[in-house]
Amino acid sequence: MGGKTPGHDPIANGRAGHVVHSGRNGVVKPQEEDSPHGLYKHPFHESFEETPMMVAVITYMGYGVLTLFGYLRDFLRSWGIEHCCNATERQEQKDFVPLYQDFENFYTRNVYMRLRDNWNRPLCSVPGACFDIVERVSDDYNWNFRFTGNVLHGVINMGSYNYLGFAENKGPCIEAAADVTQQYGVGVCSTRQEIGNLDKHEELEELTAKFLGVEAAMVFGMGFATNSMNIPALVKKGCLILSDELNHVSLVLGARLSGATIRVFKHNNMKSLEQLLREAIVNGQPRTHRPWKKILIIVEGIYSMEGSIVHLPEVVVLKRKYKAYLYLDEAHSIGAVGPTGRGVVDYFDMDPRDVDIMMGTFTKSFGAAGGYIGGSKALVDFLRAKSHSAAYATSMSPPVAQQIISSMKCIMGEDGTTIGLDRIRKLLRNTHYFRQGLRNLGFVIYGNDDSPVVPLLIYLPAKTGAFGREMLKKRIGVVVVGFPATPIIESRARFCVSASHTREMLDTLSKREGIVHPRRTSERERVSSCSCTSSFCSVHHIICTGSSFICLELHQHHRIM
Repeated sequence: MGGKTPGHDPIANGRAGHVVHSGRNGVVKPQEEDSPHGLYKHPFHESFEETPMMVAVITYMGYGVLTLFGYLRDFLRSWGIEHCCNATERQEQKDFVPLYQDFENFYTRNVYMRLRDNWNRPLCSVPGACFDIVERVSDDYNWNFRFTGNVLHGVINMGSYNYLGFAENKGPCIEAAADVTQQYGVGVCSTRQEIGNLDKHEELEELTAKFLGVEAAMVFGMGFATNSMNIPALVKKGCLILSDELNHVSLVLGARLSGATIRVFKHNNMKSLEQLLREAIVNGQPRTHRPWKKILIIVEGIYSMEGSIVHLPEVVVLKRKYKAYLYLDEAHSIGAVGPTGRGVVDYFDMDPRDVDIMMGTFTKSFGAAGGYIGGSKALVDFLRAKSHSAAYATSMSPPVAQQIISSMKCIMGEDGTTIGLDRIRKLLRNTHYFRQGLRNLGFVIYGNDDSPVVPLLIYLPAKTGAFGREMLKKRIGVVVVGFPATPIIESRARFCVSASHTREMLDTLSKREGIVHPRRTSERERVSSCSCTSSFCSVHHIICTGSSFICLELHQHHRIM
């Protein structure tokens, strides 16, 4: 795995910062008195408003209605009264152990299918600041879709992770990728360990290590597999993984495949993490009480469903104190935060050597595909020999590698321009502008002020689907998310801000004229007092009113049945 490289404390002489978070009802409170304020060099503000009790109760009631009607519909299907479109066992397999009949399948049949039209929408253009969507309709309540032949042009893209706008079909990056395609072709048809190791891969790895400020780096063809296939190579039985409760599923899968013991700490809660570290040191392994072979802390830079940023300075303090290793997933933060776009390490002005394993993906800010792991040369050499991805996965496509090289050089300024730096700065301006616009409209949003991932709370499942449909009618493409990807009472719409967005595009979503005062109002007041001209306001009642929810549920169930 490679030993830790001791490094100086980059924040030992820094100015004390200011750490705040928003509690219930939006009241801003300073963090606990024992928090290490001196670790933060600039204000660090995150907002997480608790779900109001009335909204939580109505949401649970709504899921109860969905469940009740789901069982009713399953009963009707079992008697042949309602046509069954879902996957079921064949008649000759009726005595077998059920393959499909479980609660997850029940949820898919009776909840997900009602909202399915909000996902998997087919695009027919570059997913840049705007895109085109092929129109489709369903005649059987989202079980099947058919294309109408129409195309929805100019839909504002607020769902893609195109943070720096490199998902484009013109410019120097795409021209370089096209030239490499002519020279190398598209496929490699081999693994890195066999004959799939190209000079482009070597060039990309050297550039990635330089960009991250580490000794070495290794790249992989798939971002998800970078986590799920490499964590098992780093830890095994007898090791302990301490994982943030909101870590991405790729991290969770990798941890489970490793065979190591997994313990979960509360999101960004350093007291919870330190308590687990103390218990691990004092008690050791279960039954034998032998010391753990390794203790690995796994966190993300930006959490993709919360928009929060890891409290990295505090995590590093604990990691040093208890001699643990740190695995940092910068899938959403690399390129998106920090003065030079180098992720949360750059954002907090820390030494890259403070992080033992630096992971990230090229699928967001670089407009490409794949992932990387960076760190000490010993770590990377170990992964080249032990990683499942290196041994069994086809290596990265040459034009994809070139796209990453070109965009990374642009970010670093090695292309002789300031385009990359300008995009980083514009992304931060757009993020602040958009977040403030939503707050002024009275919406509840989560996350850090500097995070381009902007979750807008909707809470109620039926309104989640309605919100996505109404926004598409306004030519705005958003991602709506609900349970089980989020807590059951915290369904939301997730916006991803991009440097490619113009101020006019953002104003289309949150116009500044006639907006509600940003004070905290009741749900009913937010509707009755709003005179906003924003595109949101035509669906403002979908989010803000709760009393009509049960009626909406019953109406939609009646329409389906």
